[in-house]
Amino acid sequence: MFQPSKRDGVVVAGFDGSGDGQVLDLDTAVKDGVLGGFGGGIIGADVGEKLDLKKMTEELDLPEIPSVFICPISLEPMQDPITLCTGQTYERSNILKWFNLGHYTCPTTMQELWDDSITPNRTLYHLIYTWFSQKYSLMKKKSEDVQGRVSELIQTLKKAKGQARIQALKELRQVVAVHATAMKTVVDEGGVSLISSLLGPFTSHAVGSEAIAILVNLELDSESKTYLMQPTRISLMVDMLNEGSVETKINCTRLIEKLMEEKEFRSESISSHRLLVGLMRLVKDKRHSNGILSGLSLLRSICLHKQVMSLTVSIGAVPQLVELLPALEPDCLELALFILDTLSSLPEGKAALKDCRNTIPNMVKLLMRVSENCTEYALSILWSVCKLAPEECSSVAVEAGLAAKLLLVIQSGCNPVLKQKSSELLKLCSLNYTDTIFISKCKLTRTIQ
Repeated sequence: MFQPSKRDGVVVAGFDGSGDGQVLDLDTAVKDGVLGGFGGGIIGADVGEKLDLKKMTEELDLPEIPSVFICPISLEPMQDPITLCTGQTYERSNILKWFNLGHYTCPTTMQELWDDSITPNRTLYHLIYTWFSQKYSLMKKKSEDVQGRVSELIQTLKKAKGQARIQALKELRQVVAVHATAMKTVVDEGGVSLISSLLGPFTSHAVGSEAIAILVNLELDSESKTYLMQPTRISLMVDMLNEGSVETKINCTRLIEKLMEEKEFRSESISSHRLLVGLMRLVKDKRHSNGILSGLSLLRSICLHKQVMSLTVSIGAVPQLVELLPALEPDCLELALFILDTLSSLPEGKAALKDCRNTIPNMVKLLMRVSENCTEYALSILWSVCKLAPEECSSVAVEAGLAAKLLLVIQSGCNPVLKQKSSELLKLCSLNYTDTIFISKCKLTRTIQ
């Protein structure tokens, strides 16, 4: 097997790894600003290498890294760059794996290697190290500054009132939304309980909206969630869901859904006519479509609680969701169909679906259209409705093209359960027709085409 020699040496030029074998003089690259971040000349040879390069590359989330630092094999920053006789530079571990696979060529140029030596590119290594060190140090300094500012804001909130409290919350919200270290500092310094305590029956919407916008971005422990699940705090969130800005409404839905993940969550907390009405308003708001997904997501979680399902049907959610279906994006569509399918397990849910004139046409259109999940939910809803009133609904479904769609499902590569349900529904629909008429309704020629 090919074994590269471990001759040590120093290379005074790096390579750009672009595949054309072009040599890049690093000193010139730095002076010309190709790599950026330096004032000129190669620096790094005399840098105290106390920081771990691997740790820095993992922790830094940089949108752009100079291409000369990237290994052409892994497309990741190099930590131990070596150069082949072809003039191409690679990460040592990656090129050794290439050799161990029996390749005796340069991966970038595919030239056969006439020299088996690999040379550590120390100049490039020092440049990579220095570049990442500067970025890392800057990140750490910003992080320390952020932590200090968060601590100051938390102290301010302990004693501030009125407009000063709102301003402190507003600034804290902005910092938390951008910096992960700010989130951790808020949690570590008891900020969660402090901010949660600001929510209550007499909290102004100005304070409440800022406090909720902060809490929804934090990791909440079980104790914090239990505290926030108190009726007065849930009531405030419901009020803001109905009366706040779109951003506040979305934050309220996200926070309530986060609280529902807690094991101790009680369905009584969400058995609220006002909560469900507010959610449906958010979902139907065509002016602010960004609230639809969060609204449907919370409604889906709520419908998993049987105690609230009847209340959801009673506010007219079924026909409203059915009418929304044609305009929904795929991710929202799947949530809406899941909710309708869940509600169809109730007698009143089935009846509401049957009474909505667009239920059957909309469901038929969605079969084999978006995803297998959507097809499954739509098929389940059609089955519930047609089973409830076979003569009336089956005829409407067949006229809407259901028979042809069911044949497509049966012929497709979807899961066997869907195929079986399609066969049963097809049989149910055929009961009201003679064989000749039903076959013509199936539009078999068009289906096969």
